[in-house]
Amino acid sequence: MAIGIPATASYVSVPATARPAPAPASAPVAPRRARTTLVHGQRRVDEYDWLREREDPSVRAYLEDENAYADAVLAPTLPLQHRLYQEMLARIKETDQNVPYREGRFLYYSRTEQGRQYAIHCRQEATRDAVEQVTLDLNQLAAGGSFMALGAFQVSDDGERLAYATDDTGSREYTLFVKDLASDTLLEKVAERVGTVAWAADDRTLFYTVEEEGTKRQHQVWRHRLGSERDQLVYQEDDAGFNVFVYRTRSRGFLVLGTTSLTTSEVRFLPAATPDAPWQLVAPRIHEQEYDVEHHADVFYIRTNDVGRNFRLVEAPVASPGRESWREVLAHREEVMLEGVDCFRDHLVVYEREAGIPQIAVTDLRDGGCHRIAFPEACYSAFPDANPEFDTHLLRFSYQSLVTPPSVFDYDMDARQGVLLKEQPVLGYDRTLYASERVFATAADGVRVPVSIVHRRGLVRDGRAPLHLYGYGAYGYPLSAGFSSSRISLLDRGVVVAIAHVRGGGELGKAWHDGGRMMQKRNSFTDFLAVADLLVEEGWGSRERLVVEGGSAGGLLVAAALNLREDLCRAALVHVPFVDVINTMLDESLPLTVGEFEEWGDPREPAAFEYMSSYCPYSNLARREYPAMLVRTSLNDSQVMYWEPAKYVARLRALKTDEHPLLLKTNLAAGHGGASGRYDHLEEVALDYAFMLTEMGVE
Repeated sequence: MAIGIPATASYVSVPATARPAPAPASAPVAPRRARTTLVHGQRRVDEYDWLREREDPSVRAYLEDENAYADAVLAPTLPLQHRLYQEMLARIKETDQNVPYREGRFLYYSRTEQGRQYAIHCRQEATRDAVEQVTLDLNQLAAGGSFMALGAFQVSDDGERLAYATDDTGSREYTLFVKDLASDTLLEKVAERVGTVAWAADDRTLFYTVEEEGTKRQHQVWRHRLGSERDQLVYQEDDAGFNVFVYRTRSRGFLVLGTTSLTTSEVRFLPAATPDAPWQLVAPRIHEQEYDVEHHADVFYIRTNDVGRNFRLVEAPVASPGRESWREVLAHREEVMLEGVDCFRDHLVVYEREAGIPQIAVTDLRDGGCHRIAFPEACYSAFPDANPEFDTHLLRFSYQSLVTPPSVFDYDMDARQGVLLKEQPVLGYDRTLYASERVFATAADGVRVPVSIVHRRGLVRDGRAPLHLYGYGAYGYPLSAGFSSSRISLLDRGVVVAIAHVRGGGELGKAWHDGGRMMQKRNSFTDFLAVADLLVEEGWGSRERLVVEGGSAGGLLVAAALNLREDLCRAALVHVPFVDVINTMLDESLPLTVGEFEEWGDPREPAAFEYMSSYCPYSNLARREYPAMLVRTSLNDSQVMYWEPAKYVARLRALKTDEHPLLLKTNLAAGHGGASGRYDHLEEVALDYAFMLTEMGVE
């Protein structure tokens, strides 16, 4: 931690100028140790494969040298980093509490305290003058360490026991514990490498999933009885392309065991009152058909893409839920993506996306009346919040936009009226000073690509403003038009911020995803280039002051785009980038590889290998100029291994012909998401912004 905030101590700001600047350093030069492989008759040479050897002291030394070099180059930005950090911190209400939700006889919530890195999870009985009970204080769990993340958090039906899972390394390996809430004592350490968790109705039986060692694939479901020394394996998924999960329906009537790949799924169910009974199959898996299940009374509501990519809704009797019993409730629509379903006693809620904009539709199960919830802005994000109760007419959802802070509403589904419970406090923020817009870029093949833009009001579109362009475009994941209080520091300096909703994402349904995956992946990159061109052509800003950004699969997007167009931008910021596509997808021992053949393709197949080789950022680096770059990774990243960005930087530094900065920053104590503490996270953002603003020529 650069500022060094103790997990349980009050925060004390350390002026940037008080920290000794690192001595100037030369850029590290990684040794070349060629490893040659033969793939489909092609000889492939990787000079930096040795960086995979995590236990080799020279690897750690190289990463530390890169960190020292980045610190030296960025030393002049320390005062700006400090100002940015203080600005962002000043907008946060450090001691705060989220909106409580009811589950059983308790109200559950979390809160933060000034100077403490992590949330404190609490509850109190839903009665007047009830006393707060701390269920889990992550600050205490994090004491003495540098990382803490909470996974599962499930309370038994009687409210007496908490099953929770934590990761203290950033590798996303969670350990499951059970705690007695009445006595505030730890009862058991149940298992390691745990994913999803669900209680049975007897308050003593717990189901949990476990990942396969080395692959990060959740492949087994186990049953644990409190006090037992031996757990029972109840299901194992042997297909390496599938993961398993388990959950309890909102009705509390059933436990659900799902197994899913990126394109195919299968569901089993079990009455929650009989945890020792055998699991029953809803419908056997069919390749490239997905379905998921929610329960209501004597039927299951099933969301499925069996007749169309954007899903339809059917219902089936609990007694005979197979495909032959499916009855259509909501037909497939080419223009509307059905993203999810929630069941309540008297209402059915569906979450849709039309023209890239999220919608929430409510059906009264008593009379069949249906309506959509109206939202006040043209471009926004809306999604369900905590809704554990089945017998309620209130739907809780979250709403935000590029200019509206995250807000929590309770919506009365009978009265068709919403009540704002809380808007995230953003101290000193005046939303009337900012504006958001939605425009479209035309891709190379004529497809219209949505672009979300936010800027300070009064912008003169004369083509001179600094620009920040962000993209992702993978897994069918839609980039939301969401709020960021940190982003205000860019907007107030005149930066125009844009989000490119490129193909490969899910903004316009499954067809949008299909248009940017597998043998169509290059569309994501050309879409991104088209968006950058539009922003410059329409005067939103200057290419000479454009900084592009992406993380993980978005890092692949940015790095591939840079290989296609060396004049794309002034600088690039890439986080945990998936850039060594061919080598990673050829290595089935790595986490995620086999399961992601359905997203990227299988390079063991010659056609897929040739196509992936055409865009793999690491493979296509060339001897030419590149923009300034800040590349971030984490040593404990279990999704994109640290060596991918490390190898990428090493090869790029050996090839590039310019003098622009090329920096690699490795968090040696975190994982895919970077720092876990909220103050540590702000420090990372401040450094990123200082790099960006300096390259833009903005103070």
